[in-house]
Amino acid sequence: MLNNTATPSLYSGKLAVLYEHQDDIGKYQALAQQLNIPLCTSTELKQKKMLSAMFFLAWRDGCLRLIDEKLLKKGGLTVEIEPRPGEQRSWPAPKDSALAKALGRKTKSVIDATTGWGQDSLHIFRMGYDVHCIERSPVMIALLKDGLQRLSQETWVQNCALSVPCLLEGDAIELLSTLPSVPDAIYIDPMFPPKRKKSALAKKSMMVLRDLLGDDEDKEQLFTAAYKAAGKRVVVKSPDDAQPLMDKPTHSFKGKLLRYDVYLKGDNHD
Repeated sequence: MLNNTATPSLYSGKLAVLYEHQDDIGKYQALAQQLNIPLCTSTELKQKKMLSAMFFLAWRDGCLRLIDEKLLKKGGLTVEIEPRPGEQRSWPAPKDSALAKALGRKTKSVIDATTGWGQDSLHIFRMGYDVHCIERSPVMIALLKDGLQRLSQETWVQNCALSVPCLLEGDAIELLSTLPSVPDAIYIDPMFPPKRKKSALAKKSMMVLRDLLGDDEDKEQLFTAAYKAAGKRVVVKSPDDAQPLMDKPTHSFKGKLLRYDVYLKGDNHD
């Protein structure tokens, strides 16, 4: 077992890289060193030598996946690059969803300041927007890099000569103050306490994020930074029964069990 303990890891006792003897161990070693977490083998896991780890990272079926003990035999969670059920598969997808209405007809560039599993970022990308993603969690960054690399190899992306979303690594509150150009819209999806029943996969992915990363404790500071950095608007996603993140929004657009609150800047009214 490889254990990187020179400096404390952000994921100490929670996360390890799992090598299942299926391909070159080199990339597993590199990922473990990058995240400063242990590397264990499936043999060691069976021998219960990694009882302290709650989650594991491993490549399965060509995807980097985040796995907990219950998912060890089920595949794990990965950044899904395929459209979600009900979403248009063509590019660009029609801009007729509640999210598209919240982003605005004249918006071209969008920054997702809370990327997470990247599903909203990829939906926005498929609608034809220029998308930049911000993520501060090193483990989510590794998962997103893997997903975006797979996306770049998709036939439709290459046929359309598209550039996949750009991933910016770090704290959004800090990065938003140093952007080289002003985005039309900044999108925020903070982790609200769950109140409604979701699909099993969505519920599982959010539970894993909370267990691994904790809740967002700086929602208000992030909104302030986003509003200052945005060119036209800030869009905040929330459960439909949650209180607005800040003061009364300019507009609200409702989707299924959720709401997009829009905060316009100046005299932007598109």
